[in-house]
Amino acid sequence: MAAGRDTGDVDEVEIEAGLRSDTARAIGFSDAVFAIVITLLVLDLRVPESAPGGMLHALLDQWPVYLAYVTSYLYVAVNWLNHKGTFHRVRCADRGLHWANLGVLFSVALLPFVTALVSRAVEKGDTFDERVAVAAYAVVGVVLSAAWLWLYHYLSRHRELLQAGVTARFFAAERIRAALGVAAYAIAGGVGWWVSVPVALVVLLLLPLFYGLSSNGSYDLLRRLRHRR
Repeated sequence: MAAGRDTGDVDEVEIEAGLRSDTARAIGFSDAVFAIVITLLVLDLRVPESAPGGMLHALLDQWPVYLAYVTSYLYVAVNWLNHKGTFHRVRCADRGLHWANLGVLFSVALLPFVTALVSRAVEKGDTFDERVAVAAYAVVGVVLSAAWLWLYHYLSRHRELLQAGVTARFFAAERIRAALGVAAYAIAGGVGWWVSVPVALVVLLLLPLFYGLSSNGSYDLLRRLRHRR
């Protein structure tokens, strides 16, 4: 008598397969969220009130708003590039992946709020408010990095969702990159709270630049460095 799988096991596999879908809806929804977030960021750039002849001075006084905008725009752009590079390697999505993706989008959607906190606190020049705002921004960075860590971990454990030729090892390596983000943003928040707000702002600006260089994976960053030698 030929050995076969239990009927219950077969039904469970079929149900699980039926819950999977292509990534088109997840990508489309995610792109819409990223577009809305970037739109909300630019709304904080406002025309300053000034007396006749004082426009230039008023614009220059808003430098914290510009710095916060550039930092957050870079951060959103890098997350979008990461998202694109990640889902380019995904063949289909299941419920767990959708929840992990929603976790990333939840965190990204918080960036306009903490960006406004930082720009207004630095504009007003109150030291305590600046520390609170920078710490809040860093907390969002930690949460966002942790969300990516969750997503990469999930994909590293579910090879059946990946495109042919993409190994689970790729996403296992990306978990290290996300874990570094958790640590780096936590350190930036600590620096801003206990040491120096300007130093923390520089760190928060440099972190998106680093992740931008490796937006399609740390493998691509290493390849670029090898080509320059």
